[in-house]
Amino acid sequence: MAISRKEEARALRADEKELVEKSHHPAVQELSDADLSGLVKLLRERRDKAQTEAHRRRREIRGKGAAKGATPSKADGGSQVKLAVLAMAMRRLNGEAERRRQLTARISLVDNARKALALKQKAPDGPSHNSRTAHKGMRTVANQKVASLVRPAELGRQRKVAQAKRDAR
Repeated sequence: MAISRKEEARALRADEKELVEKSHHPAVQELSDADLSGLVKLLRERRDKAQTEAHRRRREIRGKGAAKGATPSKADGGSQVKLAVLAMAMRRLNGEAERRRQLTARISLVDNARKALALKQKAPDGPSHNSRTAHKGMRTVANQKVASLVRPAELGRQRKVAQAKRDAR
């Protein structure tokens, strides 16, 4: 379910709101790679902290964990929304980091292909640079097996005769 920016602002503190705002579309593309990795680190820490808090509150509500304050929590809706907002911001930042990684990989691949083409065009013609090629092409290899002069049907008949002799003993 999508969470509006108004709900995001309600669920987050001021410093967290500032971090999440940087993860939205126009702002995230203007970040440098170093800023993006730093933002991912900060937001991951905040998300993990919110996740721990949400789990603690859920345990309090079920009666499994000790209350942090004077009374146990009655509801954890706010902590769940905060966790969802921070998780979606992390997903956006991870997507942007992956998009940038794929872009650099694509650019690198094109550069390497151009370098390989230039090397191939600069290389001398023919297989003189590689001695392991078949210079004159494929040639037939003589069959090493001696051709049998006995017909296959005769071999089968002899086997049957030999088997019959063994069975008659």
